[in-house]
Amino acid sequence: MPMLDTFTPNAFTLHSLTAAINNTKYLPGQISAMGLFDEAGVATLTVNIEERDGVPDLVDPQPRNSRGTVLPNDGDRRLLPFVIPHMPQTATLMADEVQGVRAFGSESQAEPLLQRLSEKLQRMRRNIDYTMEYHRVQAVMGNYIDVNGDATSLFTTFNVSQQSLAMSFSGSSSSSARSKIITLHEYIESALDGVSYGGIDVMCSSGFWKALLEDKDAKETYLNWQAAADLRMDPRESFVWQGIRWTRYRGTSDVAITADAAYAIPTGVPDMFLTRFGPANYNETVNTIGLPYYVKSRVLDFDKGWELEAQSNALNICTRPRAVIKLTKA
Repeated sequence: MPMLDTFTPNAFTLHSLTAAINNTKYLPGQISAMGLFDEAGVATLTVNIEERDGVPDLVDPQPRNSRGTVLPNDGDRRLLPFVIPHMPQTATLMADEVQGVRAFGSESQAEPLLQRLSEKLQRMRRNIDYTMEYHRVQAVMGNYIDVNGDATSLFTTFNVSQQSLAMSFSGSSSSSARSKIITLHEYIESALDGVSYGGIDVMCSSGFWKALLEDKDAKETYLNWQAAADLRMDPRESFVWQGIRWTRYRGTSDVAITADAAYAIPTGVPDMFLTRFGPANYNETVNTIGLPYYVKSRVLDFDKGWELEAQSNALNICTRPRAVIKLTKA
């Protein structure tokens, strides 16, 4: 069988093929898969969040038939505008790109132009999904990606401070980490001002995860979490300890949880995490409800190929950043 010469420009022309390996880059998506973010489309390019300090007040006892306690004003109300980031990407596919080029995994079949077109569009969609996960990880950590692509502090925007809690792990005896769980709930309850939540999910960086599994109490729970021993051989498995789900976040160099930290996220809180999709900047999409993805293509002059564009217009924010508690190793 002829050998494929991979050191020449025509390495992928029609020759005999021994094997084909499709190396696909890992795409983090654990935050998106959690279903935290309420997704909806809007017909505008700006999303407004109304903030109100509606803290409950104690009602003082009064004599019967007397005038009651005057209800105070609703508190300071602010309208915070967030411009939806515009995320376009373009590509060009020339007809000559597939001239005499074999199809992936084939020894004799020429690669059709439409197949190459579909592959490029799939890569563009993966890029959008990768970017969306990055935006959502930033939202969990207390930032939002603004219209310029910069990470802007949600704490500054909402004029609040971040709550942090140092966990004390011990491998030799019962640690004080267990007692910190009560404090963690108190931090969240204080930030939510009486709004109920269903549970807590903690997304851990690699360094925090390793320290957690060295803790005597947490390690015992981890090792006994499921009966299937083969599942316990996977260090990426999440487990429930002290009523909280702990998960190792597998990221990349671009998309990652802060080193040696973890973030405790209250779940089931209405409108806490929002994703709003704006419309694309096309004639036919003006004043329409935004969609997660837009793809357009047009044939180049004289049918020499295609010009492609894919875009997403998405704002990902946390409206209660103070309720997400940053955990650190003591």
